[in-house]
Amino acid sequence: MAIYLPELSAHDVSFPKLDRALTEPDGLLAMGGDLSPQRLISAYSQAIFPWFSEGDPILWWSPSVRAVFAPDTLQLNRTLKKQINRYQLRCSINFAFNDVIKCCAAPRAKQPGTWILPEMQHAYRQLHNLGYAHSIEVWQQDKLVGGLYGVLIGKLFCGESMFHLVPNMAKLALVALQHQLQQLGAGWIDCQMPNPFLQQQGAQAISRNDYVRLLYQYGQTTTTADDWQPQYLELVANNA
Repeated sequence: MAIYLPELSAHDVSFPKLDRALTEPDGLLAMGGDLSPQRLISAYSQAIFPWFSEGDPILWWSPSVRAVFAPDTLQLNRTLKKQINRYQLRCSINFAFNDVIKCCAAPRAKQPGTWILPEMQHAYRQLHNLGYAHSIEVWQQDKLVGGLYGVLIGKLFCGESMFHLVPNMAKLALVALQHQLQQLGAGWIDCQMPNPFLQQQGAQAISRNDYVRLLYQYGQTTTTADDWQPQYLELVANNA
C-alpha cells in the first residue's frame, strides 16, 4: 500500500505536527531535509529523531510509544560492582566521542549493516562540537570497552546508540549517564523505542503525549558547559 510522507524543505527546519505521524509504520512523520545541527536540534526539541538505512532518504520519526528511564531506575547491581573491581573499570564523559560513535556504528552480530551511516556520524560530531551531543565511555585501563552517545535537550538526554565489547558495559554506561544527570538535577533518559534489552534494564513505555510533556518540562531548562567537560565519573566507580 502506498503511503504519503511530507517532504521537508532544504531551507526550512520546521516539521509537520506530530499527529500526522503514521500508525504503520508507527511514528514515521516525514522525509528529506538534511542533518544540519539546526534541523536536528529542532527535531529533538519536538520529540522527533532521524532513522534511515543506506539508500533510503532521510526519514524522521516520532513513535506513539517511547522508552524512557525514569530517575533512580538504573543502579549498580552486584554483578556490575564485581566487574568494576575485577576489571578496574572507569567511566568518563566526552573523552572519546568519535571513538564511541564509530564503535556504535560497527555492524552487530547477525546484522548486515548499520543505520549509523557516515553522514549520521558527521552530523552528530557537529552536534558534539557545538555542545549538544555527548558520550559516556567505559574504560578497562586504557581500552574503551563500552559506551553510548546521544543529544541533550535541556536536562533530558535523548540516547541514540550504545555498544559493549565486554558483557554489561552498555548497562554500566547507562548507569553512569543517569548518575551524571541526577547530579545536575534530572535523571530522565529517552531511549526512543522499546526493545527487550531496554525493558530488561528497567525502561518504561510511555505514550508520545506523555513524552512531549516530559520534554516540555525538562527541555526548557539548561545545564552549564562545565557540567559536560571531559571528566571521569569517579563517584560511579566509588560506589562499587
